[in-house]
Amino acid sequence: MQTQIITIISEIKNEPDLAATLTGASDMVNDAGLDSLQLINFILRIEDEFEIEIDFDQFDLKHLQSIDIFCNFIQAKSA
Repeated sequence: MQTQIITIISEIKNEPDLAATLTGASDMVNDAGLDSLQLINFILRIEDEFEIEIDFDQFDLKHLQSIDIFCNFIQAKSA
């Protein structure tokens, strides 16, 4: 899942080389550099890719502190 999320971030940023620099510990806003519009596109893509619906009442910016934290959030939504 981590690789899939990193690939999606790279595609949304349109920066193929970004995938090689991101890890599970990477901050999705500061390290990946997702701006607000890219973040919305990312969430929509995640919903499609993992066939889930992200409820923004349950979503918190702390979920973006790292790719691993976001993966855990997605796994909990998928369960």
